[in-house]
Amino acid sequence: QAKLLELLSNQPSNSMEFDQLDDTMPGWRRLRKTMLNKSWIRLFESPVEIDFDSKIGETTDGPPLNKDQSNALEAIRSQSRFHVSLLNGVTGSGKTEVYLHLIKDVLDDGHQVLVLVPEIGLTPQFVSRLKERLGIEPALLHSSLPNNIRLSAWRSARNGSALLVLGTRSAVYVPLKKPGLIVVDEEHDSSFKQQEGLRYSARDLAIAKAKHLGIPIILGSGTPSIESLQHCRDGTYSHILLPSRAGNAIPPLMRLVDLNQHPTYNGISQPLLDAIKKNLQTGGQVLIFLNRRGFAPTLICTGCGHIAECRRCDARMTVHANTLKLLCHHCGASRPVKPRCPECDELFQTLGHGTERLEESLTHHFPNNTITRIDSDSTRKKNTLNKALAMAAKGDVQILIGTQMLSKGHHFPNLTLVGIFNADQGLFGTDFRSSERLAQNVIQVAGRSGREQRQ
Repeated sequence: QAKLLELLSNQPSNSMEFDQLDDTMPGWRRLRKTMLNKSWIRLFESPVEIDFDSKIGETTDGPPLNKDQSNALEAIRSQSRFHVSLLNGVTGSGKTEVYLHLIKDVLDDGHQVLVLVPEIGLTPQFVSRLKERLGIEPALLHSSLPNNIRLSAWRSARNGSALLVLGTRSAVYVPLKKPGLIVVDEEHDSSFKQQEGLRYSARDLAIAKAKHLGIPIILGSGTPSIESLQHCRDGTYSHILLPSRAGNAIPPLMRLVDLNQHPTYNGISQPLLDAIKKNLQTGGQVLIFLNRRGFAPTLICTGCGHIAECRRCDARMTVHANTLKLLCHHCGASRPVKPRCPECDELFQTLGHGTERLEESLTHHFPNNTITRIDSDSTRKKNTLNKALAMAAKGDVQILIGTQMLSKGHHFPNLTLVGIFNADQGLFGTDFRSSERLAQNVIQVAGRSGREQRQ
């Protein structure tokens, strides 16, 4: 005990960290309780400010800006104080290039930039672009990171050592010591809204934050929300257009398949099967989009018509074949799948399609091709999402199946065909914005295809 007291008293602050004591005096912990009871020592927590080392290497030059991008850049650069600019560019028009030039301007002036994205799935490609072009490691803030990493990013933003902060909606609350610019990518996305607990819209809060800090804010989208377009009409926001795709990329052709006229095989129509075969034979990549995870959205009795419903809320249970469970996507309740109806003892039958069932169907039709499913179920494990997106970008996967995680922001150079499965389900939602969101989803996911040389 005397040795520990002497050790502490010889320190400038009369204190030492646990790790230091472990190295200097192993076994000190067994003395701790006795000395605390005698009030000879006390324990306290001290916040540690971490300097975020954001410089990682050389920068690379991007492609030259076209006329529309240059005009957009100059229009936004002319606003030095608080101003809202809606960067409305068609998918593939090069909005990210405009962001990168503006971010570089702000960083060169010694100020910080906050970038908000709606989905965690958008961060890997965004991070790699930022590192490549700016030579900076952004501080990340999203729910998949450990608490100590998020705390480090938060403190680094607060003390100014993190020059660039990238995160999902909760990152809007991060304190910035030297704020210079806020960017909200895919501003129309409903993921920016927190619907439970403390309810807020991160996009609207970001605008209020920018106004409070007196800095410009950019809202980017290929399919802006109706209220943002109305603000542009009123003159509250600047409406900056990028009307055409960058480079030689051509907008995709769209075709509608009437399922009343075409039979389906394992849920997939013949015209879509033919289109998939044609694109695969010519070396293209295919994305099949279905905004519903799980195997089937309904489990129904073949005898009495009883439907498996959640016992905690009024939602229907979704069948998940991989885990043999019924899962409520509304409240998270789950229970095992039972083969027979509790009402009449007849067999249950699955109804409808989810991404798991779609994966099974496509594996049956295309057994010799590499198929990858990307949704919140298949990417739960650490780094699985990053690996899947990297393989898709390289062209190592021939057929991608995904939910809205794949519908926006991603760049797959080899992608030449998008199939939107059960496209009109959005017309029957209870939300009054269902039709608006359906249109946004269709345009966004269609914009993933033909972004390079092939239409």
